[in-house]
Amino acid sequence: MQIKTSYPEVVWKAKTLLGEGILWVPSQKSIFFVDIKKKKILIFNLKTNKKNTIQLEKEIGFISHIKKNIFILGLKSELRILNLKTKKTLNSFKIEKDKPFNRLNDGKTDPAGRLWFGSMDNSERNIENGSLYCLDKKLQLKKIDGKYIVTNGPAFINENNFYHTDSKKKKIYKIKVNKKLELTKKKTFLKFNKEIGSPDGMTLDIKKNLWVCHYGGACITVFSSRGKKIHKIDLPAKNITNCTFGGTNNSELFVTSAIKGLKKLDIKKYNLSGSLFRVKTNCKGIPSKPFIISK
Repeated sequence: MQIKTSYPEVVWKAKTLLGEGILWVPSQKSIFFVDIKKKKILIFNLKTNKKNTIQLEKEIGFISHIKKNIFILGLKSELRILNLKTKKTLNSFKIEKDKPFNRLNDGKTDPAGRLWFGSMDNSERNIENGSLYCLDKKLQLKKIDGKYIVTNGPAFINENNFYHTDSKKKKIYKIKVNKKLELTKKKTFLKFNKEIGSPDGMTLDIKKNLWVCHYGGACITVFSSRGKKIHKIDLPAKNITNCTFGGTNNSELFVTSAIKGLKKLDIKKYNLSGSLFRVKTNCKGIPSKPFIISK
C-alpha cells in the first residue's frame, strides 16, 4: 500500500519553544504534549476543539497516561505521578541524583505497559551524559543503556524490540532486550546526514513503518522496517520534534515543533514554528498502551 498524507493543518499556534512528548489519550479524545522550556503541559480536545494549558514548576520532557486524570510526568531529575485535575502528586521518584545538570527528555510506554525514557544534559553540551531507562509495573527503575548525548524516541516494534535515537549523533538505533530487560543487541538502523537535520521523536504505524521527525529538517520521513525511505511529509516549521497517531481510527498524525534555536530569517520563513500540526493519512498507528502499575 502506498502511503498517502494530506497537507499539514495547523490545529494550535501554540508557539512552543520546545514542543515535545506528544500523546493521544482516546478516553479523553485529547492530544497531550509539552513545552519543555516553558514548563507547560498543553491539551487539545479533538471533539470540542478546546485548548487547555497546565503550568508546572519544572521542565517537562514527556507525559504518559495511567488512568482517568492520572498521568506520569518526566521532569527535570524526577518522575512524578500526578492527578492533572486536582494537581495532587500521588508519587515521586528522583532520577539521577548524581547528575544535577541532567533532565529527562522523550518517553513512551511499550506494548507491555512499561515506561521507557531517556535523560540528557539540560544545557545540551556535547557530553555523553544521557542514559536510557525503563520503569516497570512494580515501579522498579532499571538503567538499560548509556553514553547518549541527546536521547529521543523510543518507538516499539514489540515488547522486546524498539528504536531509540541519539539526535546529536544523528543515529537511530535498533535495540533488543530480553525478559530481564537486559540489552542483548544494539545496532545503527539509520544515520542522518547534515542536510536533513537530526532524527528526533518518532512513531510506528501498524505496518511497522517508522515515522521520524527531522529537527532542523522541516519534515517527517517514513522508513520501512528495512530502513528504506518510502514517504516524506514537508512541514511549514523547521524544527519538527515529535509525532503520534490519534484521532479518527488512529489515522491522523499529530506533530509538535519548536522555535528554540531558530534565527530571525528561519522564523520569517517558517512562521508556523512552535505549532501543533495534524496530517491526515491512509495509515493507522499502533495505539499506545497506558502505563500499567501492578498492585
